[in-house]
Amino acid sequence: MAKIGFIGLGIMGAPMAVNLIKGGHELFAYTRGDFPKSVKEAGATVCSNGTEVTRQADIIITMVPDTPHVEDALFSEDGVAAGLTAGKIVVDMSSISPVATKGFAERIVKLGCEYLDAPVSGGEVGAKAGSLTIMVGGKQEAFDKVKPLFELMGKNITLVGGYGDGQITKVANQIIVALTIEAVGEALLLASKAGADAGKVREALMGGFANSRILEVHGERMVKRTFDPGFRIELHQKDLNLALTTARQLGVALPNTATAQELFNTCAAHGGAEQDHSAMVRALEIMANYEIGQ
Repeated sequence: MAKIGFIGLGIMGAPMAVNLIKGGHELFAYTRGDFPKSVKEAGATVCSNGTEVTRQADIIITMVPDTPHVEDALFSEDGVAAGLTAGKIVVDMSSISPVATKGFAERIVKLGCEYLDAPVSGGEVGAKAGSLTIMVGGKQEAFDKVKPLFELMGKNITLVGGYGDGQITKVANQIIVALTIEAVGEALLLASKAGADAGKVREALMGGFANSRILEVHGERMVKRTFDPGFRIELHQKDLNLALTTARQLGVALPNTATAQELFNTCAAHGGAEQDHSAMVRALEIMANYEIGQ
């Protein structure tokens, strides 16, 4: 049994925390807003702030929305850093800036502790099922200590490299996902406009080289017009902003990523920021003045 701290019990964090408790570990948790009933009933100890969490735990996990939230969770007056003692491990499982992550890791290491950045992919479904993909940056020794915990939350777990490499892998993942959603949307929109049954086209494509998880799941959402999240457009906008900002810092051009971001921006401007990211197809439909299945 390990003593684990968990900060951030949102849509993803709450089921991840529950899976850790189900794995036999003692969990000390803090979240802003209402404390999830599911985590409390699973047996978590409710803490008043990040410092209290950290003082009672040996491994501290953060799972919050964006870079400023991680910085606040770690380094605010009552944050994680204020409760650290030498030898503890901080694991950030949020999806944030790779560049900022390296700075956060440096500050934690200076306190005699270790740091892992371990963003995830798989959404709420994967969080509940304990089947997340986990991309990790940091030292091998720290990874080996935390891996049994990762295995309670995910299935595909990879130590990619040093500090920040987990985050850059997640950014790469989000680029691929966004561009694939865009490609599926274009294909089904074209087929539907030409008079074909978009649902049947999707079924046919799933038997060929164009098949993908996104064609399977998100293509169905596009055909059936079911855009309840899922993974919200506003969160994917955040991730693509990380990609484009990092690219700018590195002097790399990502033209199709920029296009995908503009399509998400169009959806958000039409009231779709909280819809599932498969609703990117709505931006294409607006430009075509045609809806799939119309």
